[in-house]
Amino acid sequence: MVQTDAVVVDDIVKRFGGERRRILPFRRPRREQSAPVLAVDHVSLRIRKNEIYGVLGANGSGKSTLIRLISTLLIPDGGRVEIFGHDVIREEKVVKRMLNRVSVEASFFKKLSPVENLMYATRLYGVPGSEARREIPRILEALGIEPDRFNRPLEQMSRGMQQKVAIARAFLTSPVLLLLDEPTTGLDPRSKLDVQEFILRLRRDHDATVLLTTHDMAEADALCDRMAILESGRIVVEGTPAELKARAATPEHPEPTLEEAFMHFTGHSLEEMEEAAAS
Repeated sequence: MVQTDAVVVDDIVKRFGGERRRILPFRRPRREQSAPVLAVDHVSLRIRKNEIYGVLGANGSGKSTLIRLISTLLIPDGGRVEIFGHDVIREEKVVKRMLNRVSVEASFFKKLSPVENLMYATRLYGVPGSEARREIPRILEALGIEPDRFNRPLEQMSRGMQQKVAIARAFLTSPVLLLLDEPTTGLDPRSKLDVQEFILRLRRDHDATVLLTTHDMAEADALCDRMAILESGRIVVEGTPAELKARAATPEHPEPTLEEAFMHFTGHSLEEMEEAAAS
């Protein structure tokens, strides 16, 4: 049977916390109970090959934990995840060769330049040197990085510029599954557009599948074929941007925005949820 699903997430659960040991000076160790946090609560979804699938939610909703479970960085407490038919636990090495991940906390050798960091990454992924030298300038320019910055140490660059280099690093390996965890956080509007256009180009030219987590409603509306809204670790609703907006429409407000649809399904604005998570 032809495999049509790039990602299958089936009833996965992830908890953090629980019992831990606390040592007090001059006293016997005693156990301190802490309630476990259910970060991902029986989530199921399917992402089709060549689809851009979005997961929307506030900070603390479980978006990043879900990405880490799919990328093999975390092991689920229950359920299963498959990438192109390969189980992320039993076939971890195979899965890792298929994907790349970009997150807001991307790490680099800050004393090295973008080109040096990218050349190092391509060697780890087995990209031929001649191909890397040809593709690195092209990808950096496509992301809006000027040639005079290619050989400047990353520590001299802005947070947004470093994020672009992280995105370039992921693109260079031509993954069949690209996991983007808040990829445009910290970028200016022009840079956001550069990244969004490049995501669409990667999908078109390399037949890639993209999973995007974001709290940027305009970005999700522009990029995603389908999306899920996540709240407290659970999927509240799933559908295309047009479907979600249509389901949130009322006679008094027949054409809601995606932000208004988000409020319809969660009962809160994204800003309210962010403030609640931070408090």
